[in-house]
Amino acid sequence: MKFFVDTADVAEIRALAETGLLDGVTTNPSLIMKSGRPMTDVIAEICEIVPGPVSAEVAATDADEMIAEGRKLAKIASNVTVKVPLTWAGLKACRTLSGEGTMVNVTLCFSAVQALLAAKAGASFISPFIGRLDDIGLDGMQLIQEIRQVYDNYPALETELLAASLRTSNHVRDCALAGADVATIPPAIIHKLVEHPLTDKGLDAFLSDWKKTGQSIL
Repeated sequence: MKFFVDTADVAEIRALAETGLLDGVTTNPSLIMKSGRPMTDVIAEICEIVPGPVSAEVAATDADEMIAEGRKLAKIASNVTVKVPLTWAGLKACRTLSGEGTMVNVTLCFSAVQALLAAKAGASFISPFIGRLDDIGLDGMQLIQEIRQVYDNYPALETELLAASLRTSNHVRDCALAGADVATIPPAIIHKLVEHPLTDKGLDAFLSDWKKTGQSIL
């Protein structure tokens, strides 16, 4: 499973990229707002750091305006993925942009049939939102499983399943078990993935015993 980080914090992206674990980045208007910088500048800098797909979201709601914005965003760098909402206008924009060779991430997906429509429109990625479904008492992970099954039923569909709105380490684990192609994860959750109390306990024991030997490797 590929790891994307869901942030527009360039310093955080740079630090994660240095680990070699980062495959891409997703941003949205809210994350761009938090950065306090012009969107095009942020996306351009991220694209220089991360060679994988970098999602940049349109702000328009009309199909023609989405297409125009998408074309402008795609010119920033070859790894820009234009992000559009899962609306009729968004699907139309997806079809046009993907037909021009631009990667498209269709976002705000909340049902398997929506995911099927996005795939038929040529989406490179579909972004179902797990956490937001959990928030209203539904099972977000079930949606990942349903989309996975639908896509597997039709091998001609090449859209990658990008699990979004992940809130916990367990979400990441369950997405991997369900066969998601990508998980886009907030930085704080990525850092938590490495943590386990038994790892800390074992390391403390090893270091304590090593100190007793009086040896030095260097």
